[in-house]
Amino acid sequence: MPAPYKGVYMNKAEKALLKFFSNILTDVKRHYKTYRCLLNVFNPAFAQVYGALDRKIIVSGREIPLRVFRFGRGKKPKVMIFFHGGGWVTGNIDTYTKICAIMARRTKHTLVSVDYRLAPENPFPAGLEDCFNVTKELFEKTHLLGCKAEDITLVGDSAGANLAAVVSLMARDKAAFWPKKQILIYPATYFDHGEDSPFPSVHQYGKNHLLTAEKIQNYMDLYVPNEEDRLSPYVAPLLAKDLSNQPETLIITAEYDPLRDEGEAYGERLREFGNKAQVYRMNGALHNFLALRKKSGASAKCYNVMNEFLWGEKTDKADMP
Repeated sequence: MPAPYKGVYMNKAEKALLKFFSNILTDVKRHYKTYRCLLNVFNPAFAQVYGALDRKIIVSGREIPLRVFRFGRGKKPKVMIFFHGGGWVTGNIDTYTKICAIMARRTKHTLVSVDYRLAPENPFPAGLEDCFNVTKELFEKTHLLGCKAEDITLVGDSAGANLAAVVSLMARDKAAFWPKKQILIYPATYFDHGEDSPFPSVHQYGKNHLLTAEKIQNYMDLYVPNEEDRLSPYVAPLLAKDLSNQPETLIITAEYDPLRDEGEAYGERLREFGNKAQVYRMNGALHNFLALRKKSGASAKCYNVMNEFLWGEKTDKADMP
């Protein structure tokens, strides 16, 4: 495990502001539409600035929107298939346009952002099926992106990282395709974030740290209303009895994130089954630090770690913590 990024945590005034934002609209089940509106307002898409191309994949007669961020004009580009976060309930390719454009540029990859269906209008497994079907299509028709299958990496953040991990599990179970690599950024891998959670980070950082344990559980209630389904490894991949034959994996967690411990536990279990898995913790960072990049520098460090994983490039000593 590489040395963690030693970010600078917040002063008293910033902590007070963080506490305020952590405790407004806490009832996600009631306010999820408001969350969506706020995300659209504060994260407008300027696709024309980044040269993004909107495309669609048609599966079983239904269109799944994609946004493609091309980097360079190489004949055989390296490709990321990206699943956005938002608790399976909020977020879309518009609100993630800026993050995806930066990720494509910083990693020198063509990035495909998938606009999968959201809960509660489309509960589990609708969004997962969209992600799997798009990935399967792109692996089977690599000419659409002009790449080789072995050059496709699955990437996601938060709920999107959950979807990336599960797509890899489904691909193995269905013998459909095989991703060589996956990157899971502060992933959700478990189903219970209440008082009975076995992970200390849920209890230590489940309040007043922007993403709260209550919000996570609300998202789960909306995404998987049938409680029996929450025990499925396609909801909580940490519960999978068999994690063999998974892609080489990079897991990046944040110190002050209730999801931290379950993400790191997933890396441990992947290794137990013989997979190559790296876990990198961003100390001093909050959940969703990719969108909070001006605060701690964790976002810039994240891309350095990703590039080392993707390209084998060693991070500059001057940039090391």
